Amino acid sequence: MADHPVDEKLPALKMATTGLQHVAAMYAGVVAPPLIVGAAIGLTATDLTFLTGACLFTAGLATFLQTLGIWKIGARLPFVNGVTFAGVVPMTAIVASTEDKSDALPIIFGAVIVAGLLGFIAPPVFCKAVRFFPPVVTGTVITLIGISLLPVAFGWAQGPNPAAHDYGSATNLGLAAVTLLIVLLLRRFTRGFVKQIAVLLGLVAGTVIAIPFGVTDFGPVADADVIGFPTPFHFGAPQFQLAAIISMCVVMVVSMTESTADMLALGEIVDRPADEKTIAAGLRADTLGSAISPVFNGFMCSAFAQNIGLVAMTKIRSRYVVAAGGGFLVLVGLCPMAASLIAVVPRPVLGGAGVVLFGSVAASGIQTLVRAGLDKDNNVLIVAVSLAVGIIPITAPEFYHAFPETARIVLDSGISTGCVAAVLLNLVFNHLGRSGRDAHDVTHPMEAGEELSGTPKAPAAS
Repeated sequence: MADHPVDEKLPALKMATTGLQHVAAMYAGVVAPPLIVGAAIGLTATDLTFLTGACLFTAGLATFLQTLGIWKIGARLPFVNGVTFAGVVPMTAIVASTEDKSDALPIIFGAVIVAGLLGFIAPPVFCKAVRFFPPVVTGTVITLIGISLLPVAFGWAQGPNPAAHDYGSATNLGLAAVTLLIVLLLRRFTRGFVKQIAVLLGLVAGTVIAIPFGVTDFGPVADADVIGFPTPFHFGAPQFQLAAIISMCVVMVVSMTESTADMLALGEIVDRPADEKTIAAGLRADTLGSAISPVFNGFMCSAFAQNIGLVAMTKIRSRYVVAAGGGFLVLVGLCPMAASLIAVVPRPVLGGAGVVLFGSVAASGIQTLVRAGLDKDNNVLIVAVSLAVGIIPITAPEFYHAFPETARIVLDSGISTGCVAAVLLNLVFNHLGRSGRDAHDVTHPMEAGEELSGTPKAPAAS
């Protein structure tokens, strides 16, 4: 019996190039949090480079845990892990409240370790929420993931620094548009392997085209060391402060919610639906990776939704391809020069490619919603309100400004709030108090381990 495409081992060259494409797709997302937090602390350029490399290294380790797995750890899906954006706000808040900035990273690392260890024992209970994710919910969440990521691509397209004079300039937007056009042309007029690595080729071509415009900066390559190992606890032994631990535990809950949604989305895309066992194993990989990450000076790890778009677009479903990407992340983390080489890709070029990647996620969600049965009024209401709630942080970023900072960690995540809204609305409209006469219009919550394929269940008996 042939292996499922998820377990397929591709030829070495194809494995390497497609794995590198995953790294290219998520690189900017991995390096952004350490750059933001490091700048808030006031780290030197050397320490900032070290912190960034450490986050890349730990992202590779977490990706290994998720794709290859050990024991009951790892979803064993083509799932990339890296530093979660959800932690940026509380980490900068910890920095702001720390009088001696040299203590900020040890306090953050201590809080992440505790949150990771507590999260590691939670999946058996947490993952039971999977039964409340029928297609009308998963489709809404997948669509929200794509919509939530698109502003990131639009921001990249404008340039790396909003304060710069050329932010949003015709040159930057033009480079993004050219990169997008190259990817589209490659996808339309090529076949086979070239078509599958269209995004990677688009990034390379866009970078080359950007050179005459002075947007491509090779300075980081010249200044970087060839080898640099992330020494354990380089910034000091972890410190454990209750307020910081609580805030990072809240982030862990948010991260686990988003990872659950991402696993459900990816399971749909690769045709291996994520059941409770898979989700529990995936959450263990997330949380264990997060607990280990601070040892090597990294932050909390979580699933990277943008790589789901790459899987959806390329149709390459092998988890070993993503594991190869994890290998590249480890190597890049050990080689600052390699990390700086990837950093050469201009942000507008990343933005152009990101439009395709993130848009593919939203399109996958729409496909799932079509199968969910939008001809039913209840489902239309669920999708309409859940999307509206999830889009609030995107369209009105200050909507929750009057809420406490801890609450905003959750509320400012449109994926999390939209997911919760969809689950609750599905229970209210399609489950609680349903009568025999409208049972045929009901989208039932799933039973544990049931497929998330979108196939309607048989009507309940009248």
